[in-house]
Amino acid sequence: MSDAEIRVAVLGARGRMGSEAVQAVTDAEDMQLVAELGRGDARQTVVDAGATHIVDLSVPDATEDNVRFAVEHGIHAVVGATGWDDEKLARLQALLAEHPEAGVLIAPNFALGSVLATAFAAKAAQYFESAEVVELHHPNKVDAPSGTAARTAQLMGRARREAGVAPSPDATQKDPDGARGAVVEDIHVHAVRLRGLVAHQEVLLGSAGEQLTIRHDSFDRTSFMPGVLLGLRTAASRPGLTHGLDGYLDLGL
Repeated sequence: MSDAEIRVAVLGARGRMGSEAVQAVTDAEDMQLVAELGRGDARQTVVDAGATHIVDLSVPDATEDNVRFAVEHGIHAVVGATGWDDEKLARLQALLAEHPEAGVLIAPNFALGSVLATAFAAKAAQYFESAEVVELHHPNKVDAPSGTAARTAQLMGRARREAGVAPSPDATQKDPDGARGAVVEDIHVHAVRLRGLVAHQEVLLGSAGEQLTIRHDSFDRTSFMPGVLLGLRTAASRPGLTHGLDGYLDLGL
């Protein structure tokens, strides 16, 4: 193994996504899997194993401490765990300023098709009067709305405001049970949890006389692995924080 090879520790290795990441890293010719950590395993194992990168696919309660540990030890991080709100991102930015050599990617979704769909939705949203997001996942998912849906809505809402587009028209006056869903950056987001699903999202855009639907479906968690590997191969060359896998892609949008 050459010094240029990527030495990876997977955190959350016993989960469904984590086990897929373990296999993907094992199969990658330019990487070596050096550690697999589950809940309760000591983070020091990452350092002792000589990891140059971590993949954090753990849980919201653990991910900030995991990434902080990696950055403080000069280890690059590719993060798929959820729970990164503005406050946590600000703390991470401050930490990275003290450790400018470390690269961190926080990706709400690693599926390349999903990343492209979000980018297309943000571009298209400024041209339609109405915009909503529907995300559909398996019932074991612990957060709602999904990180992907929240980021999609954020990017759509910002693009609409910058283009001077008003919020979607909505005459609803009474909604005691929250039937209209969450609101993220003026975009309504609806979450479905259904047995048999993996990860799916529809962006609905409408104006008088027409509708545009942008949909992405992940039928298997293997769909996320090309994005995980792309993150691992890129993080070292992009020091600092990158939020969203689109930051590693030249989308030209």
